[in-house]
Amino acid sequence: MIIIGGGIAGLMAAIAAAPAPVVLLNQGGLGAQAASAWSQGGLAAAIGEDDDVRLHIADTLKAGAGFCDKAAVERIIGGGPALVEFLGRLGVRFDRDSAGRLARGLEAAHSRARILHANGDATGAEIMRALMDVARRTPSITILDATARKICTDDDGVTGVLAVQGNKIFSLGASRVMLATGGIGGLFRDSTNPPSAIGAGLMLAAEAGAALKHLEFIQFHPTALDIDAPALPLISEAVRGEGAVLVDETGYAFMQGQDLAPRDVVSRAVFAHRARGHGTFLDARGIGQKFAARFPAIQKICANAGIDPAAAAIPIRPAAHYHMGGVRVDAEGRTSVTGLFAAGEVACTGLHGANRLASNSLLEAAICGQAAGRAMAGTAARISAPPPRDEPLPPSADVAPVRDIMSTYLGVLRTRAGLEYAIAEFARMATGNQAASLCLRIAEAALGRPVSAGAHAMRDVDTLHKAA
Repeated sequence: MIIIGGGIAGLMAAIAAAPAPVVLLNQGGLGAQAASAWSQGGLAAAIGEDDDVRLHIADTLKAGAGFCDKAAVERIIGGGPALVEFLGRLGVRFDRDSAGRLARGLEAAHSRARILHANGDATGAEIMRALMDVARRTPSITILDATARKICTDDDGVTGVLAVQGNKIFSLGASRVMLATGGIGGLFRDSTNPPSAIGAGLMLAAEAGAALKHLEFIQFHPTALDIDAPALPLISEAVRGEGAVLVDETGYAFMQGQDLAPRDVVSRAVFAHRARGHGTFLDARGIGQKFAARFPAIQKICANAGIDPAAAAIPIRPAAHYHMGGVRVDAEGRTSVTGLFAAGEVACTGLHGANRLASNSLLEAAICGQAAGRAMAGTAARISAPPPRDEPLPPSADVAPVRDIMSTYLGVLRTRAGLEYAIAEFARMATGNQAASLCLRIAEAALGRPVSAGAHAMRDVDTLHKAA
């Protein structure tokens, strides 16, 4: 078995597959470039005395704007409490209150405080630490620093992977392969993702003939730090959960008390306010000196930018954050190609619908990665010849020529004319550029949905110009 990607979904799958042997491919080594480690907000689970799985399900369905798969929501959200216990047994150190109970925070569109954190705002990194420790101790897991370039198939399904290590191309035979490669934020000019998150898993899946779903649903986080950087640091939603408010340069609180509305709503409001010529800031001064203790990573991020959140509002702007669409999968991570699985952000499970509820991503990655790992291990291996090393590789992915187009025409607000222009540009580049080919699919999916839904917001050209 081969797992491509070493974030939470990939690690959970490898651990769940044990003692069946797994080769885990990750460029840069275990944990490198994994967006999971960047996650500040936390993991959502209904474990409080005032909470219930049914409430968490209802909040998720509401945020998803009618596009969630209810069965997937019930299955994944329902597994939250047990997952928390399992991660604790693996050594994840969640934050606790003064009474020793798991501390719970509030984030946007949640009706209860149900967000678990670790080390304040380093939840993803703590979960990754524990999972990497387990993976390194598990004899059945082999970790390779390599980049997958092609998933090979025959008439009966997957036959293996062609990968690159330095300048060397090598072949790995396998009839069970899993994608856990993360999202697509790197296709945009402004993103909170690692720059390597350019939809590589979607490119691999599409090349192998796997069905993709809901590519148009891309979430933009409303509060990325407004600085010049290849990846914008995220100012977690948890900061607003602690009482921070969105303001402009005059101090006007333009969200009118709705700072914890769903992300698509807040992102559009921030975008529109900026389009009217205003600056946009997150005012966390009311948190005071507690800010540094509650959000140590964000405190450091701000300090590096010359900002003291206890004394000044934090400049923010929307940025590409999470892809709700992806490779179409079933409850066990199976794709439409026999032997090919997917989990984590690269997969479209139906949990998020058109707009992901805050902190459901770590929950999904862990639960679905675990399910896919078990399903892979329970699927009989098919004997076939490994793919030849000289099999042609698909064209490379050059993101430089697509980023401005994606940012301008497939951002927070979209228009029919803009999407038509983007499609024409991507089509012109697609033959020799996998990134352009993927962007073409995304733009076509967006044009195919002329009505706004969740994070996919359509506006006619005249309305957009008036707003600007």
